[in-house]
Amino acid sequence: MPNRRKSMPIIQFNLIEGRPESLKRELARRVCETVSEVLDVSPTTVRILIHEMGLNDFSVAGMTVAERLENSTPGVPYEKN
Repeated sequence: MPNRRKSMPIIQFNLIEGRPESLKRELARRVCETVSEVLDVSPTTVRILIHEMGLNDFSVAGMTVAERLENSTPGVPYEKN
């Protein structure tokens, strides 16, 4: 079994573009803390990758997020359509 202290966890997030940089920094900070604690590794070994996708690059039930937003009721999140 490899030495857990020397492992390098890599966490990836796929997000729709548009979130403020401050939220992405907070996400990375909190995830790093949690992964470090749970896996018992140094925070310096934790890698976090945030991939941002455009509204036309992600689909749910065959419709892109852009299409879902175009067809949504104002004030109702697109996930509930």
